[in-house]
Amino acid sequence: MFAITNVDDILVLALFFGETGRGRAGVLTVVIGQYAGFVAILAASVVAALGTGLLPESAVPYLGLLPLVLGLRAARTAWRERRHGASGEDQEEGPAGGPGAWQVAAVTLANGGDNIGVYVPVFAVAGAGGMTIYVAVFLLGVAVWCAAGWFFASRPVVARALSRWGHVLMPIVLIGIGALILVEGDAFGL
Repeated sequence: MFAITNVDDILVLALFFGETGRGRAGVLTVVIGQYAGFVAILAASVVAALGTGLLPESAVPYLGLLPLVLGLRAARTAWRERRHGASGEDQEEGPAGGPGAWQVAAVTLANGGDNIGVYVPVFAVAGAGGMTIYVAVFLLGVAVWCAAGWFFASRPVVARALSRWGHVLMPIVLIGIGALILVEGDAFGL
């Protein structure tokens, strides 16, 4: 269940890792952001499964606005750097010049609306003990996903491609994820 609901995260993680370079601080920033976003997904799923509901179902599709805005911002930054050359580091970027942990967390959370929709009914019928096992396995899964994303981003061929095209791919992927979440969730009657 974890793999199926998070298969798209490997590409996003590889892009994030590709932007950070090989520095430990950048890698750690992405991992922290991924965990923060996924813990928020799990918390929302657990709370909803326990019957209190964190967000109204109609609000979930609007989480797509987060990656959409981040993608537009990344596109604007890439466009400016292309026109004016690299302009100093943005204060909100991570330590290695890549994404900040909050950006990774926001994309993970926004991309997790489908996860919540799948996890809530499973958690609801699993009971407290089963839910605890699911959460533990999913948190281990995040570590595996981070390792896989870093692995793909650190392969020479992939690293060269990400280095050359990552600044173009990241905005496209983020805007695509945001649009997909909005459209699939019927956010604006689309």
